[in-house]
Amino acid sequence: MAKPKTVFVCQNCGAESPKWIGKCPVCKEWNTYHEEIIAPVSTHERTYLQGMGKKKPELLINVSSDEQNRQKTGVAELDRLLGGGIVPGSLILLGGEPGVGKSTLALQIALALAEKKVLYVSGEESEEQISLRAKRIKKANPACYIYSETDLENILVQADNIKPELIIVDSIQTIHTGILDSSAGTVSQVRECSASLLKYSKITGTPVILIGHITKDGTLAGPKVLEHIVDVVLYFEGDNNYIYRLLRSVKNRFGSTSELAIFEMAGDGLREVANPSEMFINQHDDQLSGISIAATIDGIRPFLIETQALVSSAVYGTPQRSSTGFDIRRLNMLLAVLEKRAGFRLGVKDVFLNITGGIKVDDPAIDLAVITSVLSSNLDIPVGKDVCCSGEVGLSGEIRPVSRVEQRIREASKMGFRRIYISRFHRNLSVKGLDIEIIPVGKVEELVRSLFS
Repeated sequence: MAKPKTVFVCQNCGAESPKWIGKCPVCKEWNTYHEEIIAPVSTHERTYLQGMGKKKPELLINVSSDEQNRQKTGVAELDRLLGGGIVPGSLILLGGEPGVGKSTLALQIALALAEKKVLYVSGEESEEQISLRAKRIKKANPACYIYSETDLENILVQADNIKPELIIVDSIQTIHTGILDSSAGTVSQVRECSASLLKYSKITGTPVILIGHITKDGTLAGPKVLEHIVDVVLYFEGDNNYIYRLLRSVKNRFGSTSELAIFEMAGDGLREVANPSEMFINQHDDQLSGISIAATIDGIRPFLIETQALVSSAVYGTPQRSSTGFDIRRLNMLLAVLEKRAGFRLGVKDVFLNITGGIKVDDPAIDLAVITSVLSSNLDIPVGKDVCCSGEVGLSGEIRPVSRVEQRIREASKMGFRRIYISRFHRNLSVKGLDIEIIPVGKVEELVRSLFS
């Protein structure tokens, strides 16, 4: 009997090597190479997909496409994120940390598609466990099939028998195919199973949603080729200590990658947040110092967010700097600008910054709100409830213009704000007819004099 051929495969990026090496030359990761057997495919191991889809080349002008064929998921925020719904024959990858709500969202989609055949394949949970979650969601779809299976060939056979209009696989790392001897979750298995599901999806026109695990550094587990195979890549973000979840589009062949969907985790599943500005702004009865409102944009969606700062004397001699939801290095830079350009002695004080809602913001337009909240806490002077800020702060203390400022101003006006501070270097603003005063400032000193004089 011939000795089976083996190859060493990097479990992080999928690179192959004839021998074991400690550091991957492609992704530079250590101890990621594992030995896998290269098994030749015999006639008895042919998969269900072989022989399917023998088509002839078609002229492009003869191929018809219709945007109206998109399938609604029943979740309005997800439909908007996908560009209007799920495209027939598409392969969607949904990734996120454990416990963030991937399986809950997938089951909500399966139950929201009333009277449509949905095949929900779970390799991690039993039918009873899924039924308990469905009762908690309090939705019902009489045509939703639950199948607890990890063998790819069995899944494809059942899909051919049922002929569903949507297939959900939870998760792709638990599925394995018999044509490979490696265990489930390895690079070879993930790649082969994803390619087979992609072929089935394209041939039959059935959309498939794959749920994928992520590694400790926040990337999708498995080879990077997995993200190239699928049509859409969605990332679920959020802290388990908070109730808000962000669904971000990283790749979308059928729509924009700048969209963002926001959900609220509740006892009966994920609830859509149609107006995030109301969720991220706390309505305070009293005027409190150290609080300011920023008009930010994530992708193409504008919303208002509250920044909170606390400035106090350094008790232990060495000043502390702490930031939640905002880059700590940028906070140190803004504090240096305030000390150098505006004359505030913040180098001997503790500064704590918090972005409410548990979300992370990397929009430079939030700089103006950050320094406003820091100065408000340092001077113990509250900022008016009807004041909003949007601007980037440079190293020389200038207020720099930001992108899509008109959208930010309209969002602030819609939420009832009466004044908004922006850079005076903006040109040709088309925001007529809004009940909001636009106050242009060019330097940090001008902002201080206008707000705290």
